[in-house]
Amino acid sequence: MSGRMKQRRALNPVDLATLSVNERILRECHNLYVDPENGLVKVASNVGLNLLAPRKKIIVMLIGNHSAGKSTFINWYIEEHVQKTGVAIETQGFTIVTSGRKRESLTGNATLHLFPYLKPLQVISEVVDYLGTEVSTSKQKKFSLVTFIDTPGLVDGEMVYPFDVDKAILWLGDIADLTFVFFDPIGQALCKRTIDLVEKLNTRHGDRLRFYLSKADEAGDESDRQKVMMQIVQELCKRPGLNKCGFDMPTIYIPLSNKYVRCINQIDEVCKDIEKTINQTIQNMLNTLEKDCEHVAELINARIEEDNEAKTYNFHARSRVILLGLAGLFLPFLLFLNFMVSSFSKEFFHSFLGQNGTESLYTCLSPVRGFWQVIPNDYHFTALGIILVVSIMFLLLARWFTRLKPTMNRKERRNLLEKRDYVQNTVKVKKHHLYQEYLEQSITEQDL
Repeated sequence: MSGRMKQRRALNPVDLATLSVNERILRECHNLYVDPENGLVKVASNVGLNLLAPRKKIIVMLIGNHSAGKSTFINWYIEEHVQKTGVAIETQGFTIVTSGRKRESLTGNATLHLFPYLKPLQVISEVVDYLGTEVSTSKQKKFSLVTFIDTPGLVDGEMVYPFDVDKAILWLGDIADLTFVFFDPIGQALCKRTIDLVEKLNTRHGDRLRFYLSKADEAGDESDRQKVMMQIVQELCKRPGLNKCGFDMPTIYIPLSNKYVRCINQIDEVCKDIEKTINQTIQNMLNTLEKDCEHVAELINARIEEDNEAKTYNFHARSRVILLGLAGLFLPFLLFLNFMVSSFSKEFFHSFLGQNGTESLYTCLSPVRGFWQVIPNDYHFTALGIILVVSIMFLLLARWFTRLKPTMNRKERRNLLEKRDYVQNTVKVKKHHLYQEYLEQSITEQDL
């Protein structure tokens, strides 16, 4: 069964009917990489290229001091109560919140099995024991394309974490597509640990950071909110890495139907930012897919060209071996024949070779006999030694040229060519179809 058929099988009609266009594109791109037979990851590994399969969802990490509203925001976004909320430090570990077919809560090793890209976290002592997953069936907003990482509440002072929380958050910041920093306006916004982490994250991936004044409805009137925001911005701008123009910090809070608040709520901007990142991720993934196809095809062509050159080299090397081997054996053989001719009479050879054969033998050996007669008798042994040394050198050179370059057999070569054709004629074509489907969401078919 071909890889393409397997991909179609993986996305059965029921799944296709329930998936959005963006979700299906992400999944199909992922399958083009991980297909067990013709996936780009496997094909690339055969030519020495290490590719990573793209994720099916974007990752959004939330950090901030305790009671900053991180868990509350997740519950609001997916419209389901999966995270505990409260004034106390409810989130003491890392919780992955993702969508799935059934409501489920997973812990440590099960989380690592579900998200293999998190396995490097195991090097941080004890962190696996405080790693969990909440699987929700929610389809609200863009949750089917998002994986949230809810981090422990950050506090200063005597609080001791059971693992290196700073190191874990910094590592997760490297794999997250977005990092939301929630500042609580009620006394904890200027938590030094939070500011320190934000500064370090900014030096690594400043373009992924988003700052929000959470619980803005609890910050008093507009004047109080402005003071809080100015204090936060001033504290952030004291850090060299965060001192930049155009610093933006929207005010957000969870809207309640029975509560009137005279405060601009920009929480919809958060949702738009997530959607924008999803769209950008899809475009980047499709562009990367085409570049990976071209790179793999180029490497296969290079491997084929290298194999052709190796075969040409081996052919010339074998030719040299034959010539040098014959030269190394021919000189001692001529000397031996000359010795035999000199040692026996013509009548002796007539009995074996006949008259014509004997005459031919003497004619062929006449240059050798003439050369040998030119050399004085006292130097015969010296000449013999030189000729033997030259013969041995020819044989050693022939042995040296027997070192051939490795080449592919016909099966390996045919298999590699089939992989190249699959990448160029199937995967790239599939990429163009997916890109067209993506663009059709915003552009009419006539404009494509």
